[in-house]
Amino acid sequence: MSPRRVLVIEDDPDIGRLVTLQLAELGFEHRLVADGVTGLAEAEGGRWDLLILDLMLPRLDGLQICKRLRARGGGYLPILMLTAKSSELDRVLGLELGADDYLVKPFSMLELAARVKAILRRQEHFEAAVAAAPAAPALIEAGALRIDLDRHEVQVSGKAVDLTAKEFELLVHFARAPGRVFTRAQLLDQVWGYTHSGYEHTVNSHINRLRNKIERDPAQPAHIQTVWGVGYRFASPA
Repeated sequence: MSPRRVLVIEDDPDIGRLVTLQLAELGFEHRLVADGVTGLAEAEGGRWDLLILDLMLPRLDGLQICKRLRARGGGYLPILMLTAKSSELDRVLGLELGADDYLVKPFSMLELAARVKAILRRQEHFEAAVAAAPAAPALIEAGALRIDLDRHEVQVSGKAVDLTAKEFELLVHFARAPGRVFTRAQLLDQVWGYTHSGYEHTVNSHINRLRNKIERDPAQPAHIQTVWGVGYRFASPA
C-alpha cells in the first residue's frame, strides 16, 4: 500500500516544519505550501489523502479554501483546520464550511498525530462502507423534491435550489433513510464526522436553512420533520 499523502498549507515556517516532521515520522508523504492561492491550486490539482489547513493565510484564508474545496465535485478531501484563534465563531464556521476536525494553536505533536490518524481512519471506514454497500440510486424523489446525486443538483417543483456542499450532504443523508430518526449528535458524527457535543447547534442551523430552501412552509415542514425530544427524520413516502 502506498504511503498516505498530506498537503499542509501553513504560513508559519516553524509550525510548518514541526508538522511536516511529525508527518514524516508517521510515514506520510507531504508537501508544505505557505500561501492560500498556491495551496488551493495544489489541493485541487493533486491526489491528497488529507489537507492540514491554517485558518489565517496570506492571499486566501483557510475558510475560503475550505468553502471552495467543498463546493467542487470530485473525491472528498478530509480537512484538519489549524488556527491561533479559539473563539466559538471560528470553530463553528470551520465546521459549517466542511472542516473534519479543528486544532487550536499551540498544540502538541502527539495531539496532531492523534487527530490525523482519527480522520484517516474515519475516511477509510467510510470508503469501505461505500464499497460494500449496494449501488445507491442516482436520483431521489419525494413529492416535489428532486435530488440528483450525479449532478449534485436539487429541484423543488422543477426549480433549482442553491445548496451549500454541507446542506446537500445533510439532505442526501436524510433522504437515503426516510422514516429513520437521527439525533443531533448522530448527524454531527455521520455528516460532519466530528463528535463534539458542544456543536449540535450547527446541525440546527443547517436544518433551518434547508427547510427555508426546500419546504413550501418551513414552519410546517413536509420533508425534514422534528421528532420532539429526539431529533429529526425525513418523511417516509405516503
